[in-house]
Amino acid sequence: MDVEKLRLAVYAGFTETGRAPAVPDLSDRLNAGEADVLSGLRALHRGRHLVLNVTGTRVLIAHPFSDVPLGFSAMGRDTLWWGGCAWDAFALPHLLPGEPEVLVATRCPGCGAALAWNVGTDAPPEGGHVAHFLVPVPRMWDDVMRTCGNQRLYCGERCVTDWLERRGETPGYTMDLGTLWRLAAHWYEGRLEAGYRRREPAEAAAYFTQVGLTGPFWGLED
Repeated sequence: MDVEKLRLAVYAGFTETGRAPAVPDLSDRLNAGEADVLSGLRALHRGRHLVLNVTGTRVLIAHPFSDVPLGFSAMGRDTLWWGGCAWDAFALPHLLPGEPEVLVATRCPGCGAALAWNVGTDAPPEGGHVAHFLVPVPRMWDDVMRTCGNQRLYCGERCVTDWLERRGETPGYTMDLGTLWRLAAHWYEGRLEAGYRRREPAEAAAYFTQVGLTGPFWGLED
């Protein structure tokens, strides 16, 4: 099984339909046996190219796409995608061909207010809202669903504090919309193309610094 062709087929399915292709669909697309497809998907999961369910039979996430709702929708001209988190939802217009702007919608976990932005590729959306990431970068792959489910957008820092107090959680990292947009803008660059290579830790650290992120939360020195 050519796992790179399989990875591209998963991303093509997400791009075209907004949902992850099932194993039979991937088998037909690649003219491969379902057992080989499953083996390839599990290899991609181990390589952190995508996230499978606990039985290893269904694609849940292929960043920045999600097959399950985790708090964000992103509406293009004809297709609705689930954004896996605030980071991923803001990344979608930068990655999707022919979609220079998407309508990102969510609810503030702090107060429940409906929030929405037209997120494009030229400049960040305006507003005093903030993003809060609960899980630090060095721990994000320990439990990807928890990580993604807790990268959310809030009305402001008061709502972040209220949510943390209700949940009994330790504060993570809070950023404004401009920083979130810069973080998302080029992080997934090349992921829809053959030969994509995940960033090494030093490359990731350099990217975080470039977009204005600091501190040990991001695996950086103070």
